[in-house]
Parts: sequence; C-alpha cells; structure tokens
Amino acid sequence: MDIFTTTHGAVRGFRASADVVAVLGIPYAAPPFGADRFRAPRPAAAWSGVRDGTAFGPVAPQSAELPGAPVWRPGDEDVLTVNLWTPAPDGGSLPVLVWIHGGAYAFGSSAQPDFDGDALARAGLVVVTLNYRLGFEGFGHVPAGGHGEYPDNRGLLDQVAALRWVRDNIAAFGGDPRNVTVAGQSSGAASVACLMVMDRARGLFHRAVAHSPASPHHPPETAAATTREVAAAAGCPATAEGLASTSPQALVAASDRVVDAYRRDPSSGSRHYDPTLYAPVLDGDVLPVDPLAGMAAGATRDVDLLVCHTTEEYWLLDAVGSSAKVTTEERLDRFARDFGLPAGLVAGYRAELPDAPVLDVYLAVFGDLLFAEYGNRLAERHALAGGRAFLSRFDRRRPGPHGGVRAWHCADVPFAFGNVDRDGAAFLIGGAPTPEDHDLARRMVRAWADFATHGDPGWPAVEAGAPARAHRWSTGEEPDDGPVGARPAVVRALWAGADFPVLCP
Repeated sequence: MDIFTTTHGAVRGFRASADVVAVLGIPYAAPPFGADRFRAPRPAAAWSGVRDGTAFGPVAPQSAELPGAPVWRPGDEDVLTVNLWTPAPDGGSLPVLVWIHGGAYAFGSSAQPDFDGDALARAGLVVVTLNYRLGFEGFGHVPAGGHGEYPDNRGLLDQVAALRWVRDNIAAFGGDPRNVTVAGQSSGAASVACLMVMDRARGLFHRAVAHSPASPHHPPETAAATTREVAAAAGCPATAEGLASTSPQALVAASDRVVDAYRRDPSSGSRHYDPTLYAPVLDGDVLPVDPLAGMAAGATRDVDLLVCHTTEEYWLLDAVGSSAKVTTEERLDRFARDFGLPAGLVAGYRAELPDAPVLDVYLAVFGDLLFAEYGNRLAERHALAGGRAFLSRFDRRRPGPHGGVRAWHCADVPFAFGNVDRDGAAFLIGGAPTPEDHDLARRMVRAWADFATHGDPGWPAVEAGAPARAHRWSTGEEPDDGPVGARPAVVRALWAGADFPVLCP
C-alpha cells in the first residue's frame, strides 16, 4: 500500500498508472464555514489512523455542473483540499508543479478530467492540484465593521495556504520544496500573476506558468458595489452580519441573478458583454499592487515566468453562450466605447479582417483585450524589470464541415497536461485526437516539465525592451486562413495606445 505521512496525519493513495501514485482530497486548511466563514484560511485538523486518499474532495460553492467533475451540494464543507500525482513514492527530490484551475473566479475545480496529473508525473514532476474558495465566498467584499476580520481575496489566501502545505509536506511525496512551479489558466493564471506580487506568497514558489491570464482586477469601490448588488439580490443587508446569515447557496443564486441582469441589459456598460462579478481586489494588503505594476517595479524578477495564450481565445466564450452577441457595426462601436478602447483600434482589426462578419471582429478584439494583450504585457514587463520570461501562442486548429474548432480558450490545457484522450477533451479539440495532436501534447508536456525542472521550456526568452516574440504551438496541419491573433506585430501596434487594466466597471 502507498501510505504517506503528512503534518496532519497519514494518507493512503493508489496507483494511477504503473509508474505513478495518486493521492486525492487531502485537506490543507480547515473547512471555511461556520465561525471560519469569510475569514482567512485556518489550519486543518489533524486526524488519527490512515485517511483514504482515493477520491477528490468536495468542490467549492458554485452553480456550475462541469462534465466529469463533482458537483457542489449544500453541506459540502471540506472544500480546501489538494491532490497529488508522484512518480517517486519511495523518495526522491523531484520538481513540483502546483496547478490552480480557472473558471472566472466563480466555478471549476481541481477534479476536472483535464487536470489529471498522471502524464506530467510520468514526465518527472510531482503534480499538485487544489481547490479554493470561489464566487462571493472567495472574492466577495465583506464589510469588516472596523475589525478587519474578513479579508478581501480569500481565494488567493487559500492558494497561499496550499503552497505552504506543499512547502511543509511535499518532500514526503518525493518532491523538492526548493523547486516549486505554480501554474494556472484563465482566472487561475491571473491568480498566479497575483501570487507573484504578494508578500504572503514570497519564497513559496520559484517559477510561474500563466496560460491565458485574465486581466480584470477590481478596486475596492467596485468590489463594495458588487457586494451591495449581490446582497440586494439575496434579500439581505450588505453587512458582515447580513451576509454571514445568508447561506452560501443563497449567495451563489443571488450572484447568478445579478449576472443575468447584466446580460439582459445592453446599457449596463462593460459588464454586459461577459459579466464577471468577482476578481482579485486591489486592497493594498493581501494584493498590494496590480500585477503589471508590480512586475514593472521588479517585484517578481526572481521568479521565472512562462506565459501562453491561444490565438482565438474568445470564440469559446461565444460557443458556450457566455458572451453577448455583437453582430452590427453600431453595437461594435458601443462595445469599444463601453471599454474605453483607443480610437482606431476596432478599425484596425476590421482592416485585418476585411471579409469577416462583425461577430468575428468583436471576438478577436475581446479575446485580445481580456487575455492575449494582457499576457504579452506581463511577459514584457517582467523581462524589462530583469526577470526571465518566455512567451508562447497556442494556434492548433482543426478544420471541419461546420467551421471546425478554433484555437480557443482552454484548448491548450489538455495538451499541456497530456490529456487529449480524456473525457471532455473532445469538445475543446474538435473530436478524437490525431497522431499530430499526440505529438503536440508530448511537446507541450516536455516544455512544462523542462521549465519546471530548470527554467527553460526550449525556446529563447523575451528580450528586455523588445516586443515579445512567441513560440507557436501547432500540429503543422492547420489551415492557412489563420486568425488575426496569428499576426502579432500588427495587433500589438493596434494596442500600443491602450492602458491596462481597462476592464474595471
């Protein structure tokens, strides 16, 4: 039997494959409910005997039901857990990769099939995935009443607690606590960028991987306004006492109603297009500075950074119905005004896509606004301040009778994890993987493993002061009619006059 001893007790894992042992659902902090609700994470309780580690822990409160992943149910409380895959159950000192899932800070979990760590473990890493508080529980502003009891950014504090657990326990699973890479995608990647500038996370990791980092960070007044909206929708006072007396499921439902109201109201400003209520709060304490500003100031220069974005990010959000449909030139102009985009930017995209429908122009601009341009700037500012940064673009596309599958948001994740054959990957990649897809997955897994091991993914780093040049991920089978994102020099010039962040309502 594969039994490991942690600082809280012994836990039993199982053979995930011939060469890898997995251990699932290990608490890294106490359940964040009851007296601990809305507070910083507290230490997990010790246990006696051997804890079973063969099943994922409960997911954080949310309304999403994702294929292949557990569903949150009221009463599920032990939501702060980690999962591990190790190829060295009998000892060793291997590089560690800690994964933070995305989901707009409101949904998702570490139990999604895409995030199985077996292939990366077989590449020589100890892989850790984690759950953290989401939605209002993790990122909603709770008025503290002058006592400071309810910090902002509780989801980020959970991530720090998980990294501390890794520091204190990973050696028991064959990992090296002095060689930890933290990685994430979408809001998970934005969380990585936040951790890089947080004093509480300093020294807990040594490299960072950010796939499609999302740009919004909210000032305190925006977070407070969101709390008032959610409290009104929940029918409770917007006070610490009123919010604490309202159940997690009621706040999830209230958040969904606020999101739906934004979706239905074209006059509601920037939140109408893809309402995201929650994001890290620039509170000056947990998150002292916007990551772009922190990187420019050199706060992250000691951490190697690998950034990736997909070339057609926002087509996924359109495909799943989370993004408003913008199909007329009038609405496209209004979109640009609502986000305060520079004059001429949309016209520049139109010139690059002269025969494209308005919807495609909108999706190209929105995807670069939210993901690609922000990721490019993270890499460039990190390099300019003296850090080592690497940039890549995922451009794997598959033609098909109905337009095929784009190089869209999330499509790179099954490849980077080596999980293109897993349940759920078919939608993202457009069907069963081809031999070329398996080759691309092997190359991406190797790049992650090499970066986590010695800081070099296999291509040149970004040059300080120069426009970031990106490594392109593709199968070599893509059609020639690539997206506007495949012409980075033109697009970067269009964004030259735009400041970030630009997504705060």
